[in-house]
Order: sequence, then structure tokens, then C-alpha cells
Amino acid sequence: MRKISAPSFLTGLKRGVMHRCPNCGEGRLYSRYLKVDLDCEVCGHDLAHYPADDGPAYFTILIIGHLFVAPLLFFPFIWQAPVALVVPLTVIPLGALTLVLLPRVKGAVIGALWAHKLRKAEDAPGG
Repeated sequence: MRKISAPSFLTGLKRGVMHRCPNCGEGRLYSRYLKVDLDCEVCGHDLAHYPADDGPAYFTILIIGHLFVAPLLFFPFIWQAPVALVVPLTVIPLGALTLVLLPRVKGAVIGALWAHKLRKAEDAPGG
């Protein structure tokens, strides 16, 4: 396993958003949509032991709600148009945006955990 010096918090975030191994920035982070690879194929870093859990979903909801849903409520068509028109015109794009944003936020969370050297409790020394 190649040992790489720990870069900054922002480097971890950037590598995670780009779906790259936070340790080397070259290997892929995911094997499927949100399934984190067990090990980086480039540097061998153990990727599966970062406790991302519910954090990425929470942050994604927070981002979508504050940056898209809240401003959307200021547009009159939301309140004046028929519900049968408003629901598909808002829910479908917001759902798609959420699905696009979620793996990027999860990567950023994993990058942040890596930068702070936080791992699952069973991986901690003596745990």
C-alpha cells in the first residue's frame, strides 16, 4: 500500500466530489451508484470504513431544500397553477437533482472524514 501524505480538508472534499479516492485522488470511490469500493485500485487505501451513514442524505436534503425548494416558493406559478401541473414540474426535476447531487455529497463527506482521519468505531485502535 502506497503511503500518501494527508492533504488539506478542501483537497479531501474536492476528491470526494469528483468520485475519486480521497487518499490518492486517482482511484475511483464508487463501484456502483452509492456503493463505496472496498479498496482503492491505485493506492490500496481502505475506503469502506468511513462512517458516512445518514450524513450525505441529510446534507443533500438541506442543500436541495434551501437552494431550490425555498426560492421556488417565491414564484407565483407554484401557488396559482393547478396542482396536477405544479407537482410533476417540480417534483421530477427536484428528484433528479437530488439523485445527481447525492453521490457528490457522499463523496465530499467521505473526503472530509478522511481528512480528519475519522473511521468507524470497530476500526479504531482498541475497538
